[in-house]
Amino acid sequence: MPLEIVRNDITNMHVDAIVNAANPRLLEGGGVCGAIFAAAGADRLRAACERFGGCAVGDAVMTDGFRLPAKHIIHAVGPVWQGGGHGEEAQLRASYTRSLELAKEHNLESIAFPLISSGIYGYPKDQALSAAISAIGSFLLKNDMDVFLVVFDADSYRLSERLYRSITAYIESRDVFLAKAVRRDADAERSWALKQRAPMAAPAPCATRADLEHALKRVSESFTEQLLRLIDERHLSDPQVYQRANLDRRLFSKIRSNPRYRPSKNTALALAVALRLNLDQTTDLLARAGYALSPASKFDLIVEYFIREGNYNIFEINEALFAFDESLLGA
Repeated sequence: MPLEIVRNDITNMHVDAIVNAANPRLLEGGGVCGAIFAAAGADRLRAACERFGGCAVGDAVMTDGFRLPAKHIIHAVGPVWQGGGHGEEAQLRASYTRSLELAKEHNLESIAFPLISSGIYGYPKDQALSAAISAIGSFLLKNDMDVFLVVFDADSYRLSERLYRSITAYIESRDVFLAKAVRRDADAERSWALKQRAPMAAPAPCATRADLEHALKRVSESFTEQLLRLIDERHLSDPQVYQRANLDRRLFSKIRSNPRYRPSKNTALALAVALRLNLDQTTDLLARAGYALSPASKFDLIVEYFIREGNYNIFEINEALFAFDESLLGA
């Protein structure tokens, strides 16, 4: 589960490292920083931080976790918001990237982040979230690590207003479309008898035996068989696929090795996103696992919205799913 967004208290996370939203002097502060100092044991953590003599904005250092469930604390210094025109985004992204690189250097397998700079440093929550997702996503497309983005409550997490409104409008438009479709079905039933009297269309040209055998082979493909064929046709490597799908490589290995593997719907959709399938291709791949996209499911409609928009960034899709209280793809 490479990136998962969770609601929790970061001091309770059982991971190799949690990230502290630190200040440049690495002093005990308020908010997340104060909570981490208190939970870890302020005296011992203060002494450990003093050895570094401070930390630059965009950089990170690591100490022991002391009394925390996490083994280590990575202290990442994010920028103070100054309106967005002073390099804040690059500095914020750097604080995430450096934290992940530090974890990788020490062979850590799991790490949990807060939304850095989104508290007393005043970074707008929607932009802080976007920068976090982008930086973590870029790292995970090249590296294997379990990453958690921890938000304390709904007020700590905010999707951009533009995207939120756009998705909401799409869901509402699909509700209208579904209502019209129901009425069309009723009209179709009433005119069924008349349609039976319509002249028959001319028969299609006969297919060759080779065409028929090829079509039957495609029809009988299992989910795994179609998935592997699509991967080969797109000249993708396994890591490219499972990283784009936000999947653990061990799960992907199970799917690859079992021609009759039946994934969860979330996993199947994550793989469709990783392969950048259009809506018809996604529907077909889902059907191989026994699923369908439902116009009555908010989860399905949100994923459908991103596919129609041609946005196959699974981390951005999950950002939206979390904002609408839906389960995530892949993780």
